[in-house]
Amino acid sequence: MLYLMHEARNLMLAPVRMAAEATKMACENPLHPFSYMPNRSAISAGCEMFERTTRTYAKPAFDLPAPERVVWEKPFCRVLAFGDDTTKPKMLLVAPMSGHYATLLRGTVAAFVDTHQLFITDWTNAREVPLSQGAFALSDYIDYCIEIFEALGPDLHVTAVCQPSVPAIAAIARMEEDGNPLAPLSATLIGGPIDTRHAPTAVNTMARDKGIRWFETNCIQRVPGAHPGAGRAVYPGFLQLIGFMSMNPERHAGSHWDMFDHLVQGDGDSAEKHRRFYDEYLAVMDLTAEFYLETVSKVFIDHSLPKGELMHHGRAIDLGAIRRCSLMAVEGEKDDITGIGQTRAVLDLATNLPGEKKTYHLQADAGHYGIFNGSRFRAEIVPKIVAFMEASTAGSHGHDVAAIVPWEARSDRFRIGHPHPLRVEHPSSEHRWHAGLATHRGGRTAKSPGAEKRSVTERPARAS
Repeated sequence: MLYLMHEARNLMLAPVRMAAEATKMACENPLHPFSYMPNRSAISAGCEMFERTTRTYAKPAFDLPAPERVVWEKPFCRVLAFGDDTTKPKMLLVAPMSGHYATLLRGTVAAFVDTHQLFITDWTNAREVPLSQGAFALSDYIDYCIEIFEALGPDLHVTAVCQPSVPAIAAIARMEEDGNPLAPLSATLIGGPIDTRHAPTAVNTMARDKGIRWFETNCIQRVPGAHPGAGRAVYPGFLQLIGFMSMNPERHAGSHWDMFDHLVQGDGDSAEKHRRFYDEYLAVMDLTAEFYLETVSKVFIDHSLPKGELMHHGRAIDLGAIRRCSLMAVEGEKDDITGIGQTRAVLDLATNLPGEKKTYHLQADAGHYGIFNGSRFRAEIVPKIVAFMEASTAGSHGHDVAAIVPWEARSDRFRIGHPHPLRVEHPSSEHRWHAGLATHRGGRTAKSPGAEKRSVTERPARAS
């Protein structure tokens, strides 16, 4: 019912938004009498602010100089590659599926796209996926990660930002446990809720205090009939957006008042910065109910992964199985979403990974957004991630498989006795492989000058 009310509100406001846009255009057109009114700037600014605060924002574009292409696709996700096939180190950004689109990582992509062959997971708005495509839960997310890692491997470096840290590291642990040679060389987890018992934030305490039944009752809606996914149970993006903005209501209100002032004063540059930020921030997507509820329950309430109780097709995920994939944890000193220690916990949980393969970085004066975007991220965090990946490549052994081959030719040998429900739900004909992925990409990055002489003090610090 709430989703229907939201849709009805958008339809009812559509004519008013059109009128506001027409009035704004009239106030800015020197051939129209409105442009000579004494308060034309304030009227024009007010019309724009009304239109922007009542519209539904479409999925943004990456809009980067490097061309995009789809290299892997299934109903709930596709993988985008930027630029042409090269011999640069391969890096996959696992984008959050937590309400915003993958374009939220535009700055993260831009920081690596010149130095790496870059890929990113582009998750599908759940309301656009028909019910006939089945459910999508946390185990399915892990399955998708495994398939993508295999498709892009070997010698793949994975970077997971925030929420996907849990399924991404679970997928790596499962691949290592199964002896899969296509497991990633390294994984960088940025602000991920691996163990939310450490320094719990408002997000963590809300999940603990409310309980899963509250989320089932108050957060789950059915997609209305106007969308391809009509009837699917989802956690609507507009509810997630309310949650985002309610964490800092004064800041968002102040930012909108500032934009109004900029528009009245004719400060176009400042107003354009506001437009760019909120065009991204206010564009949200729906999540499948099963994935959302399992994430809240298993990650934020039950702490299943650090307890060794996270199940994947009847088998517990054991981070102790990770023995080859180098791990880096990045946290922000002022992160109010993922508290200090929640991401670093992965280094302690990977008990069988040698200390020289573990790296930890705490970024001073950085909040949640600042550890994967912005000037401080580019200047201080990116060089450390690049150095970590170079060290992982230089010290890797046993990743000699060079050809990238389809799922059907390799995956069964790693899952003997463990049926894969996605393969039943989505037949092999639905896998779409870009022609570039069939080519041989055996080039390996050479060791950086002086790598052999790196001192002990220059090596990543072992997590305590």
